[in-house]
Amino acid sequence: MNPLADLLQRYPVLVADGALATELERRGCDLHDPLWSAKALIETPELIRQVHRDYFEAGADIAITASYQATIEGFMRRGLERAESIDLLQRSVRLAKEARDAFWGEPAHRVDRPRPLVAASIGPYGAFLADGSEYRGDYRLSEEQLMAFHRPRLAALLDAGPDLLACETIPCFTEARALARLLAEFPTTRAWFSFTAKDDAHLCHGEPLAECAAWLDDQPQVVAVGVNCIAPSRIPALIQAIRTATDKPVVVYPNSGEIYQPESHGWQGVSSSGTFAAEAERWYAGGARIIGGCCRTTPDHIRAIAAWARRLPRTAIAVI
Repeated sequence: MNPLADLLQRYPVLVADGALATELERRGCDLHDPLWSAKALIETPELIRQVHRDYFEAGADIAITASYQATIEGFMRRGLERAESIDLLQRSVRLAKEARDAFWGEPAHRVDRPRPLVAASIGPYGAFLADGSEYRGDYRLSEEQLMAFHRPRLAALLDAGPDLLACETIPCFTEARALARLLAEFPTTRAWFSFTAKDDAHLCHGEPLAECAAWLDDQPQVVAVGVNCIAPSRIPALIQAIRTATDKPVVVYPNSGEIYQPESHGWQGVSSSGTFAAEAERWYAGGARIIGGCCRTTPDHIRAIAAWARRLPRTAIAVI
């Protein structure tokens, strides 16, 4: 079953949530750690649940779990047993589902919006390495090796019952093929695939985005294709590249537009939630059907997008 199909027939656009890790940091979490946001699964799970709830309150139709940088291997390196590591992965899904169910349990929240979905994040192999290689994709691993890496975490997350998977921040075609092939081992599972890009047409590793989208167009378990964690200014061209190759829904969730400075471990630039919502209108006009935010976006960004999205008529069709 495709969990997005029915919703996209009834609503012109679905609103995904915003950043998790940088939002946790904004609320006081110290995530300078190889586990990044997955560290909070161990130390402050209740804060993760609250962030999910706040995004639902802001208008998000989809929550992405705190499993981007969570892996069995990464937790075991911290001295945890395998069973504990699997439970932490599954905790990421449970927290999002608990927040969703508590939110949806209040009748006032069911007016003029769909019951929110929970998408389990499958971050790239580079996120596990914690060396920035998810923005390069230079792993030098085969598809089979990448499948072996992702298989146990994917199985653990699916056992917790998410609505779908978010295979996100994918930097190279090899990893996309590995994940798509792996989906066949879980035939009832559906997933979206979103890539990182180095320019207006190519993945970070260099492959043409349109070529990747065309290959994914033939994968029945892939229900949307898009990009994430890139500057908002580059989204229109990347949407166009995807739409030349596939009719699957386009998902986009860029960062705030601020630039990370690794030397100072800080961010430079200015982000406006109002500007972000205006940009979202352009992305929708270009063909995006699922729109959210990545690093440094907040519930305010999502609230602005949701306020615009709720004004769209139900019969609206994106301008092509």
